Amino acid sequence: MTMTENSDPSVRELADVPAVEVISRAAVMLMSSAAEKLGLSESDPSESPYLDLDEARRVITALAGLVTASVEYLGPHAGPIRDGLQALQRAFREASAHPDAPGAGPGEKYTGPVH
Repeated sequence: MTMTENSDPSVRELADVPAVEVISRAAVMLMSSAAEKLGLSESDPSESPYLDLDEARRVITALAGLVTASVEYLGPHAGPIRDGLQALQRAFREASAHPDAPGAGPGEKYTGPVH
């Protein structure tokens, strides 16, 4: 069965979604995941049952790669997404008992050092 013959409405709908929206949605999902893994949804992040810096590092690095690779397509969406990424990188640094050296934090090989 080819894509045009596929009767699944979710497939057709996704095909109609502009690339910038797909990329933006993926970035927001990664940001939300990183925020949860950093415990940012709790009043005291260090008490969060979801705090997992290893997982947060992976998600932030994936977000940095996505943002860096797609900045030319994001247009006006790039700035806010990049700001969110930097905020997560700073939050990671603050949550770390032994912060990485500048340039060695999650995603910083793509974005450059975040202080």
